[in-house]
Amino acid sequence: MERLDGSSGVPDRMRGGIVALGNFDGFHKGHQAVVGRAIERARAAGRPALVATFDPHPVRFFRPEAEPFRLTSLNQRQRLFAEAGADAMIVFPFNAALANLTADEFVTQRLAGVGGVVTGEDFTFGKGRGGNVSVLGELGRKYGFIAEAVAPVSDSVDVISSSRIREALQAGDCAAATQLLTRPFAVEGIVQHGDKNGRQLGYPTANVDMGTYLRPRYGIYAVRGRLADGAVLDGAASIGIRPQFEPPKELLEPHFFEFSGDLYGQTIEIEFHAFLRDEAKFETLEALTRQIGLDCDQAREALAKL
Repeated sequence: MERLDGSSGVPDRMRGGIVALGNFDGFHKGHQAVVGRAIERARAAGRPALVATFDPHPVRFFRPEAEPFRLTSLNQRQRLFAEAGADAMIVFPFNAALANLTADEFVTQRLAGVGGVVTGEDFTFGKGRGGNVSVLGELGRKYGFIAEAVAPVSDSVDVISSSRIREALQAGDCAAATQLLTRPFAVEGIVQHGDKNGRQLGYPTANVDMGTYLRPRYGIYAVRGRLADGAVLDGAASIGIRPQFEPPKELLEPHFFEFSGDLYGQTIEIEFHAFLRDEAKFETLEALTRQIGLDCDQAREALAKL
């Protein structure tokens, strides 16, 4: 699937396409309904199916000091959109130029030539959030494209939202996050060299920087790793500041069972399946090593039930 730069508008070959427009961070059930409707409309009309997203997230632009909160990277979103059936992903760089566009200017400068736009009912756009679904409908009639808003998707608890997913992950509730996302929360990153503490303890880890991802509850998790070659590895991972070692350093450190290869420099994806315990400092390295063994046994049991 193509990735298009939205700073110069929709390319000619995609003119007339139906665009699902939103942030879509997490691409949860509600987002899937919006994108699914856009793809359905596009297929029925024989038009390109496009998904437009923003990067960085508008919150990061307006509040650069905000704690990391991302649920998906651009690469992950691109794969998810492709799996949903989209033909291309449009990335609108969210910068001062975009933030200062009025709703009308956003449509004429960034969406010119599209055949339709599908959003969620709560979508806002344009300078000062001057645009909403009502304004989008008016602009559609003015410039000749269809505009449709998809109602929120709810479960037995409430409306499904990225906020609920973040709250679940921060509580260590992987099952709730997985249900809302329709897949496990996963962090993608490049394996980097570390202090080799895990190797010295007999449990080598693939160290990954969390970057702009949301920090789930610090602790030990049952995880699955997906390698670039498609291999899937079961494991246990620590995320936190490593209280046993000085100085404190935040890392995601998965240990994969039955794996002894070299992953340095490779991009891997780590899925969070079950929270096992909070991180802790032990009296001795021997005590830590014993606990890691117990963690691995518990992770194997958790993953075997999936």
